[in-house]
Amino acid sequence: MAAPTPPRAYDGSRATARVLALSELWVFIAAYSGIVGAWRLTAVCKAAREGVKEWLRTLPGLVVCGGYTGDGVYTREVWRLDLRELKWNRLPDLTCGRTHHACFAVRKGVVALGGYVVEHTGRKTTAGVESLGHGAVEEENVFKALPPLSRGPIRECVAVANFESESDQGQVLIIGGRKRNGGRSSPVHTVDLATGACTPQPALLSHHGHLAGCSAARLADGRVICVGMHANINSNTLQGTAQVLEPAEHGSPSKTSWKWRLLPGTMVGRYGSKACVLSDGRFAIFGGTVDGASTSSCEVLTLDGEDERWEELPPMHEARSYTACAAIGGCVIVVSGDVDLKTAEVYEEALGRWRRLPCDLPHAGGLRCMGSAVM
Repeated sequence: MAAPTPPRAYDGSRATARVLALSELWVFIAAYSGIVGAWRLTAVCKAAREGVKEWLRTLPGLVVCGGYTGDGVYTREVWRLDLRELKWNRLPDLTCGRTHHACFAVRKGVVALGGYVVEHTGRKTTAGVESLGHGAVEEENVFKALPPLSRGPIRECVAVANFESESDQGQVLIIGGRKRNGGRSSPVHTVDLATGACTPQPALLSHHGHLAGCSAARLADGRVICVGMHANINSNTLQGTAQVLEPAEHGSPSKTSWKWRLLPGTMVGRYGSKACVLSDGRFAIFGGTVDGASTSSCEVLTLDGEDERWEELPPMHEARSYTACAAIGGCVIVVSGDVDLKTAEVYEEALGRWRRLPCDLPHAGGLRCMGSAVM
């Protein structure tokens, strides 16, 4: 007579099968795997697919708004990349075509600020601000105008949302940019979106010149890092630079005492790059313009006590400048970045590898100088 199957082994295999059949378990596995790894898991089983989709549903999407096309047209179109379905969904249009503007998410909405707009008299730099997702419920499905910036028209500035809850519609820090006459600007302001009031903050460090093509992001501890090209008026030269806005040494933690401090310059002098903070807390920049041409190179900044250094990241598949960029779910997503470039790529932080995404920007052509936000 054959010996019966040991109950422990049989029960163990059944228990394992039951555990693997739980979609809740795959939610945690997907979160650990990142966006690209999670999509790979969908081929494992039905429970895995359900768990992955449930996790992807919790992630924000990448919003791309405005920009200009190869024909020089300023678009009003706004798109959002749905990471659960890997497809672009159309959002309400901007109130007017806009490019070279700042774009950011605040209070579960998205805001476009400054930039170029086209009116019946032609192109002009604007102080206008518009938002989607603020105000009464019936108004949340369209962009609406907010009070203009009290500092006046600005373009090519960088916007970083403030972490606060006291204001009516949120606040944002705007850095650098160009004024109406084209002159570069080093001032920094806090903007109250409910009123448009711009409160001066410590200006960027730009001795004997100004910063061009800035990009910036806020670290988890509240500090702000800004990179760009230092344009020396006296020698007519450009040099990559980086600086951090932080509390003064041995000073009060109050924001009124914060100051800019120079950091090591970037490895490659560039302007028009896009910045974000990786899941490990490091500040990184992607693409930009180097010697008059778009680049695929990327860098990451490590701030480890007195050891502050830039290191190379793997280059993107495509050269991109003034691209859309966002860090979501352990990955970095970049989209377009030239008037004839519609592709999207994703960088897997854990593996240090770029992959192409099967979801080109659905616009008729590529875009440049558009705004982007995570929402």
